[in-house]
Amino acid sequence: MAKAGDIIEHPVTGERVIFRKTARDTGGELLQAELVVKPHGFVAAEHIHPLQEERFEVLAGKVKLRINKVEREIQTNESAIVPPKTPHLWWNHSDQEARVLVEVRPALRIEEFFETFFGLAQAGKVDKKTGLPNPFILALIMREYEKEIRLTQPPVPVQRLLFGVLGSVGRLRGYEGRYPYPR
Repeated sequence: MAKAGDIIEHPVTGERVIFRKTARDTGGELLQAELVVKPHGFVAAEHIHPLQEERFEVLAGKVKLRINKVEREIQTNESAIVPPKTPHLWWNHSDQEARVLVEVRPALRIEEFFETFFGLAQAGKVDKKTGLPNPFILALIMREYEKEIRLTQPPVPVQRLLFGVLGSVGRLRGYEGRYPYPR
């Protein structure tokens, strides 16, 4: 479980997360992390947080966000808020590293999701272009963390059915929905 000061990295997407405040530190109220994103780094897939608000504040550089199909750029000292249930995606479109303070309220288990997702990347178990794990592992992760994160496509009922089937096959293959980040 992450604690303040821990650092995790995703070698494919170019993201480094420095945990500032964790669910444990804030009684579950907040996850606060600094994301350092390499030039042309990206989040692996458009997603929503069903129960959580996400706030981005650019500390250095600039990033592009697509929130509810509207794209915009935010630069140093600018911020954006993504309400719960809102599709979003973001990336560093520049040739400079970007530093972004991200706050997620309530924290729920989002830090565990990051550790799992980044842990798979560290183990080389993600696609080298998209940063996503194979469909069987992805299905198990999305089911494990469905209160924290969902993909925007396909529609949720289809995801539930598809991830149920793929997750069952994944479990038979020995996959799990949680992976430790190597420390």
